[in-house]
Parts: sequence; C-alpha cells; structure tokens
Amino acid sequence: MTVEELEIAPARGPLHAAIGLPGSKSITNRALLLAAMASGQSTIEAALLSDDTNAMTEALRALGFRVEVDEAAHRISVHGLGGAIPASSAELFVDGAGTAMRFLVGFLTLGQGRYRVDGNQRMRQRPIGPLLEALQQLGASVYAERDNRCPPVIVESRRGTFGGGESTIDARASSQFVSAVLMPAPLWPRGLKLRVLGDTARPFVDMTLRLMEAWGARSETQGDVITVPGGQTYHARQFVVEPDVSAAGYFAAAAALCGGEVKIQGVHRDSVQGDLGFFELLEQMGAHVEWTVDGVLISGTGSLNGIDVAMNSMPDMVPTLAAIAPFAASGTRIRRVGFIRYHESDRLRALATELRRLGATVADYEDGIGIEPSQLAPATIETYADHRIAMSFAIVGLKLAGVKIKDPGCVSKTFPDFFARLAELSK
Repeated sequence: MTVEELEIAPARGPLHAAIGLPGSKSITNRALLLAAMASGQSTIEAALLSDDTNAMTEALRALGFRVEVDEAAHRISVHGLGGAIPASSAELFVDGAGTAMRFLVGFLTLGQGRYRVDGNQRMRQRPIGPLLEALQQLGASVYAERDNRCPPVIVESRRGTFGGGESTIDARASSQFVSAVLMPAPLWPRGLKLRVLGDTARPFVDMTLRLMEAWGARSETQGDVITVPGGQTYHARQFVVEPDVSAAGYFAAAAALCGGEVKIQGVHRDSVQGDLGFFELLEQMGAHVEWTVDGVLISGTGSLNGIDVAMNSMPDMVPTLAAIAPFAASGTRIRRVGFIRYHESDRLRALATELRRLGATVADYEDGIGIEPSQLAPATIETYADHRIAMSFAIVGLKLAGVKIKDPGCVSKTFPDFFARLAELSK
C-alpha cells in the first residue's frame, strides 16, 4: 500500500545509536557497468538494491547481458563480454536514474546497432547536451531525439568505426558527463584525451578513475586533462561496494542537530566518495567526528553554528545541510551549486519553498541559498518526487514535532528502507 504522507517521530532526547547503511548508489552503478565491460563474471558484494540500480541492471539485461541478483545477500553477478554488447538494438528506460542515463550513453559507443535511452518526465527535462557534444567531437553518432539537448537519446554505433581520440567536455552541470566518457574509453582503440571544463564535483571523477583502476584500466591526470590509453581490457573481479556516504550524511546531521552520539558503521576516511567532506562541515558547525577502525562516530550537543561554504564538490549534501541550517545560531550560506536546479527536482527552489513552509527565513541566490536562524513550526513537506528532499527534511522531524513527509516512498530511488533506519534513532 502506498503511503501518501508520513509523520516523523521526534527524538526522545540525545541520540545513542549504531547505524548500518546500504551500499553506495554511485559506486554500485559504476561497478555494474565496469563489470559488463570486463571479460568473465564479476561479483559485486554489498550492492545497493534500489530503483536507480535496478534501472541499470534492467538496461544491461535488455542489452543481452546475463545479470543475476541475490536480494537477500545484496549480491549482483554480471557476466561481462570484454566490451561487446550483444543486442543490436534496444529501447532502454531508466526512469529517474541519472547515472544510468549518462553512463549508458557512453557505454553504447561500444555497440553495433541503434539504441534509444529514455527516462521519466523529469529525466526528459534534465540536460545532457555536454555529454552528447563531447562524444560527437570524437565522431560518435549520438543525439537528442527531440534536438533539445535532453533525453531521449539515440546512439547509433558501428563497431570498428569509432575509436576515441581527443575531446573537451563541459562538466559544470554534472561530473557524470565526464564519468560517462571515461569508463568505456580504455576499450576504444585510440583511447581518450579529455579536457574537463569546470570543477563540479571533481571527487566523483576521481572515484570513477579509481574504480576503473580496480578493474584493471590505467589513466593519467595532469591538471584539467585526463588521458586514458586505448586498447586496454577490464578484468572480472569480486568487488565490495562501500556504504553510501551520502546516506551517512543524514544520520550524521541528526547527531549534530539532536545531540548525543551516532555510530555509522563501515564508513572510513579513505573512502572514494567525495561526500565524505560533509563530516568536516559538521565539525565546523560544532559536531565532533571521530574515525574508528569500523566506522565513524558523530557526537553533537544539539547546538550548531552557521557556515559559509561552496558545496560544488558535494552537491548531494546540499539538502541535508540546508535542512538543519535554521537551527544554527548564525546564518548559513551555500554557494556554487546552481546546477542542482537540474537534479531530480529544482533543488534550490524546493529547499527554499519547504524551508519557508516551516517558517524559516531564506534568501534566494542564483548559485545557492542563504538560511537564517529561525523559529520553525511544524508543516507537511512536499518532496517533488525527490528522495534527497524527503530524507533531508525527515531529519528536521527528529527535532521539531509534527513534521510530515509527503510521498515518502520516493526514497526507494537510493535508500528503500530509510525511514525504518531513521526510526531506530528515536527508540
């Protein structure tokens, strides 16, 4: 049964909990694609099983790959074909999965045939032009079906006629454009020399390069140029997905907001995930962060300071920070994140609207948002079918009684049992 809205139970006092997290969506979807490009069977352990990863799994199956999912064990096995794509045509529907949309478009340059990649209504509004232009510079036949720089995307591939080369890509709107071009590049005969414009979420590009290396591909980065030699091969392997650091941020923020201690298991400071920087922001706001051998311990007093921060390197954490900012003793300014207007929702507009609904004083900026200390009142939060809006404002409900979240099921995109885990904090 679909739940239309969910009231969040406030924390009874300072928090004392240990939380385990699902695997990273960003890593799981990259691992699935790399496994499909490898030769032989790869096993992905601790994989995230969610709407977004299911979209990638189903797309690979539609392309002719053998993919086996053990839901109980959170294990996915992919039988890779060394860069070959079995299907000569396919209609791929990725719903709202941005990683699947972007990564598949690059991957399909390895195919032999005509492929169409489409998504839901919001996906059809999310620009993909910079990725298409970078691939077109390389000679790929790839274009927006409606000539509007947005999905659906058509990829027409002829094995042996596309070899890679040199290109420039505008990454200011999304680092996923860069990752989409990088991952198939080792299998292109001439490889890739890619100049990256903009530093949006560069840690996610570094994550991609580290995962490519884990599957056996070499690359070199000098300044804004990434070089990937061609004619390489990916090797099948067993791979364990890290816990999702973006998800960890909600529970870390809860400890900072409500006071007490929350232990997040399995998250380590050498993670490949750039959102790890969010823990440093919480420290600036007054929380204490302690790294241990088996995770990270966040301690808070329930008292927060506002901060002024550019968050272009961790855009998924903007809603989490914005949601707790009204409780701080001073103002918070979030900068250099104008591109998140094109995520699952216009996140800056959504954040401003819902914070004001709670009674917060908010300033709108083209590249970000300003939030003042505010006396909040309970409200029912619109989520815009955006999982991060839902999860971030749920944290407010731990501090402020009477907060209700509309369409709580939207969290299935990346964290299906989020609300069950959140309830553990209030016990």
